[in-house]
Amino acid sequence: MSAVAGTGASSAIVDLYTRRIPNPLTAGVAAFGLLLAGLNLGAISVPQALLGFVVGLLLMLPGHVIGATGAGDVKLFAAIGTLIGPGAIVMAFFYTALAGGALAIVIALRRRLLYDTFDRAATLLRTGGANIGEIERVTVNRFAYAPAIAIGSLAAALGL
Repeated sequence: MSAVAGTGASSAIVDLYTRRIPNPLTAGVAAFGLLLAGLNLGAISVPQALLGFVVGLLLMLPGHVIGATGAGDVKLFAAIGTLIGPGAIVMAFFYTALAGGALAIVIALRRRLLYDTFDRAATLLRTGGANIGEIERVTVNRFAYAPAIAIGSLAAALGL
């Protein structure tokens, strides 16, 4: 659990300051997760760590494909899968989505963009995606997602 907390805190700080999650950080976390599993120092086995990586990758990849998350977010989430395994990474995904949604609302409120954000989302649903081009051009609503990943992963690691 301390590895998940440390990973979450460090990645959130880096993402908040640089708006990136560097590859050495995600690769280091993945290697550390596999090392812990290989030395039987964690709660999961090597196959579970590898499966956690794959499940984490598969859960976050669609968000990246549609432009909702960055590649660093995908790699970070997959790397955390090596620490907590496949079952917990699925729970972490749900907690991360909840935390991300809450953060998005707070950020939209602070930027005074909540109405516009909800209006675009409603139009997206109502028209079946006809305004996707407009939404993709709006960059002012983007925010660091590693804090949401940190919160969601820690909640899952704690067994909540």
